[in-house]
Amino acid sequence: MSTPVERLFTLFDRTAAILQEELKCSYLEAVAETGENLFHGDVLQEEVSELSQKRLKKEYKEIQLERFTNEEIRKSFQLAVLKGMKENTQPHHQMTPDAVSLFISYLVGKFTAKHLALTILDPAVGTANLLTTVLNHLPGKQVKSYGVDVDDLLIKLAYVNANLQKHPIQFFNQDSLQPMFVEHADVVVCDLPVGYYPHDENVSRFILKAEKGHSYAHHLFIEQSLYYTKEGGYLFFLIPNSLFSSDQAAALHTFLKEQAVIQGLLQLPLSMFKNEQAAKSIFILQKKGSNVKAPKKALLAELPRFSNKQIMQAMMRKIDEWFASEKSQ
Repeated sequence: MSTPVERLFTLFDRTAAILQEELKCSYLEAVAETGENLFHGDVLQEEVSELSQKRLKKEYKEIQLERFTNEEIRKSFQLAVLKGMKENTQPHHQMTPDAVSLFISYLVGKFTAKHLALTILDPAVGTANLLTTVLNHLPGKQVKSYGVDVDDLLIKLAYVNANLQKHPIQFFNQDSLQPMFVEHADVVVCDLPVGYYPHDENVSRFILKAEKGHSYAHHLFIEQSLYYTKEGGYLFFLIPNSLFSSDQAAALHTFLKEQAVIQGLLQLPLSMFKNEQAAKSIFILQKKGSNVKAPKKALLAELPRFSNKQIMQAMMRKIDEWFASEKSQ
């Protein structure tokens, strides 16, 4: 007996293969098209042959989306997207690992426990896997959310992903380092795009622009995110472990000292990454404001393998204890 996630993935996979053939497009584009069809319960592409239309409609009819949880929909859609990304390898098409997205969701829930309403922004939203994971783990809160990405295919996948899960996210297909049309957020979540930002002419207003040559995109994303965060708002970044040892680290350090309070730095297990150079950490900041106090001691830890349940539970207890002592002030 297959699981709900396997059943739904099989539907995405089979129908995307039909559309890929019919529309002469990539598998990833076909995943976006079939997701849109499933949401509307119809075949929206006029160029699809009559025979394929019948096959697709039969497939869609056999699946009743309302019987699946948001997490089942998200995971199955993510599996189809990952399959497409493997076939169509572009370096910036990378998805935040599931275990990391779930852990960030847990942290967002802990830091915003007293908020009844939240505005959340992901300025490098990709396919919205991280953002929708967070939204799925904030029950009982009124949430307004925004996702921004420069890649038009990723934004289309994000929009379909959000529709299937019934999340009313507002998406913008633009360069996130240009002025964004979003409200200031209570929470920013972002798997930072790492590397150089190619458009030197766009960075004149940034404090963290490089003295000469290209600036680091991940530094500019941190600055832009802080600008679009409300006073006292929280930011959860997935950062490269080399963030504070690069040639432009001193400027970043000074900037963060002025603008934010460091709440935590949690190093992800090295076993998650191909090599040590690719390793990442979760960096938690709070934007300075009149009522913002620095923690007595920042939350610092090396996380164990997520698959090691016992050690992971012990780590969660330590984190809960940190919250109990810090947030009771």
